[in-house]
Amino acid sequence: MKQGNLTMKNPAKNRVLTWTLAAVAGLLLYSFSGNALDRPEKTQSSKKSKAEVQVETSPPARGNTAVHSYAPVIQKTAPGVVNIFTSRVVKADPRRSMPFWGGDPMFRYFFGPEDNNPSQPRARKERSLGSGVIMTKDGYILTNDHVVDGADEVKVALANHNKKEFTAKIVGRDPRTDIALLKVETEDLPAVTVADSDAVEVGDVVLAIGNPFGLGQTVTMGIVSAVGRNNVGIEDYEDFIQTDAAINPGNSGGALIDAQGRVIGINTAILSRTGGNQGIGFAVPINLARNIMDRLLQDGKVTRGYMGVMIQELNPDLAKEFKSETSQGALVSDVTEDSPAAKAGIKTGDIIVKLDDKPIKSSHQLRMTVAQKAPGTTVQVQVLRDGQTKNLRVTLAEMPDQDDGKGSALHSDRESSDGLDGVGVTDLDSAMRRQLRLPSNLQGAFVTEVEPESAAYEAGLRRGDVILEINRKAVRNAADAVEATKNLKGKKITLRIWSQGGSRYIVVDESER
Repeated sequence: MKQGNLTMKNPAKNRVLTWTLAAVAGLLLYSFSGNALDRPEKTQSSKKSKAEVQVETSPPARGNTAVHSYAPVIQKTAPGVVNIFTSRVVKADPRRSMPFWGGDPMFRYFFGPEDNNPSQPRARKERSLGSGVIMTKDGYILTNDHVVDGADEVKVALANHNKKEFTAKIVGRDPRTDIALLKVETEDLPAVTVADSDAVEVGDVVLAIGNPFGLGQTVTMGIVSAVGRNNVGIEDYEDFIQTDAAINPGNSGGALIDAQGRVIGINTAILSRTGGNQGIGFAVPINLARNIMDRLLQDGKVTRGYMGVMIQELNPDLAKEFKSETSQGALVSDVTEDSPAAKAGIKTGDIIVKLDDKPIKSSHQLRMTVAQKAPGTTVQVQVLRDGQTKNLRVTLAEMPDQDDGKGSALHSDRESSDGLDGVGVTDLDSAMRRQLRLPSNLQGAFVTEVEPESAAYEAGLRRGDVILEINRKAVRNAADAVEATKNLKGKKITLRIWSQGGSRYIVVDESER
């Protein structure tokens, strides 16, 4: 390996498809000048362990029987979907909208100085709309967090009962899943029935109910296009049901229901180039939304379980390297010091294959499962280590706030090495650590260059990464990296790298170079 440079022979071919992601609430209706309204107190209601939600766990009917009308299904569920109107007061200086205003002396002569005219700024009330789902007869309503974010006042209008309106209190919010819980003080509301969203399958018929563009309650129809959709970039915790049922601005917080009229999701967002429906909509599964609801009712906030591992997906090359017969499971690329995982004995390179006897198929599934468990919960974790299974007990802590710790790459001098063609490395120093915000205890070889035509680049190694291990052996500095790449057996090299605030494994395959 060259201490500084490693090279590749075939350029990586990257294709970029640009999408516009449109959140589907917050449709601005109008604004006007006026006095600021008092912000209603956003307090939680009296704590209760669990809401009285009507649940049917049987899977939806699946067969070849033709359906000529969904009117009975809509009549059953539509009353439980409400329109939500929010307002907030924004103070603005009317002079800012004047085309030539910019501190011009002539304008100051007529309108006065910018800083000495407190009577000029006026309050402007902005109104927006969305949808919501009545979960309990006594007035608990689920919607999206972005529907009520920043609102001073929240109004809820029923679809029937002569569109009767209520003022709603915000019980709690969870921006990480885009779920919020509201409460209206009334009784005997038309609560919906919910299904088990884990039983939803691709191809199931679904209907979306909401208030698009302020037109009033509207129903659209489609199928489930995908389940467990994640890495969309909408929220921190994503496990979306994807559908081609038309979803448009104002539908946010509305219901996605199955062919029996049971709610399976909360409509949340669309993926679109135009801002309108293009057949790719996303809904938060109702099981996840109910979990958030129960947490907000019980604790007044959402706390998440924390194991203290950094995990990644397995691919066939990594599965072979870590002696797994399949590519299912979550590969542990790092273990946080003094974390629950570290105390339980989980190690870097373990593959988590079960959690409480439930098979773990992917890192995303593990992350979502752990996050939905309460801090203090003890879970049984089965790991695959060097081809052998081990059972461990982990007591989860509370998820801490995290900082990405991202930084930019640096240039450095290079020395020569033998393996990993097209890669340059150097030692880490204090200046690099400060600029890149690297942990003080991080040891490795800093990557100064990766040639675009190298196998390492194709595998995902980039300038600014830090090589922590080569073929499962620790790398403390550039010299270690050079030594580790001498006389390598085989053309596949397994690297553990620190990249963009975390560590992960990659496999560099130079067999075709």
